[in-house]
Amino acid sequence: MFGTSDFWTKQTHHLDKMTMGQLVRAYFRYYAIQAYLAIAAVCILIASFTVTAVVPNLLAIGSTLILFPLVWYILHRWVLHGTWLAKSPLTAATWKRIHYDHHMDPHNLQVLFGALHTTLPPIALITMPIGYGLDGIGGLCVAFATGCLMAAANEFVHCIQHLSIKPGNDALKTMKLRHMAHHFHDEDGNYGITDFTWDRIFGTLYDRQDRPEKSPYVFNLGYDAAMAARYPWVAELSGGVDERHPKHRRPPKGYDELAADGDAPAAGQN
Repeated sequence: MFGTSDFWTKQTHHLDKMTMGQLVRAYFRYYAIQAYLAIAAVCILIASFTVTAVVPNLLAIGSTLILFPLVWYILHRWVLHGTWLAKSPLTAATWKRIHYDHHMDPHNLQVLFGALHTTLPPIALITMPIGYGLDGIGGLCVAFATGCLMAAANEFVHCIQHLSIKPGNDALKTMKLRHMAHHFHDEDGNYGITDFTWDRIFGTLYDRQDRPEKSPYVFNLGYDAAMAARYPWVAELSGGVDERHPKHRRPPKGYDELAADGDAPAAGQN
């Protein structure tokens, strides 16, 4: 059954201590990835009996390919990095799970993957109406399957960016450097994972040397002791507010220089 494996419930998995092979095995054993692939397979099967024309469904796929990175950018910048979710006891636990924990321990695989109840609704909302409008049930299934497959691919590339290896591919190398800067230098930028087009458009794309000063909120996203005193729910769920660098909270493997001050993992050495 999805999500019941001891592999996830009784073990911890930190990507900076894992090989690519270990990542692949962990990736396919995670319930959300299994769900994305299963949903996509069912949708493709239904679409094979219900699509009426090729062009509308190519448009459904193309629309999803364009909208997915935009919606991710919007959610990442203004929802996941918006501490307003931490200001209510109704949403504090959700914000802690979906992003605060990831920034506090960036290489922890358990909190890197998105939870289905937070990922499937936006995927459905951006794909199903467009697909249905283009080709009814068939188009809906094609668009939704595309969104689920993009989510699965996005998660895998995200994982690779946190491995302590140097990608051989130049595009992956650039993605990793930008994402590591987002996690270890300045969280206010480089919101994309595989596509930084919208960062470029909105002016949030940066390279490490563009911003000499490190953000004081890169790990806690602004939820510091002062904020916790006023809005305590995330701190209560976290056992307090720990403002130390992740390498002091959990000594990792592969923390070499990404930049001059040496406090970020490299694009990496084994």
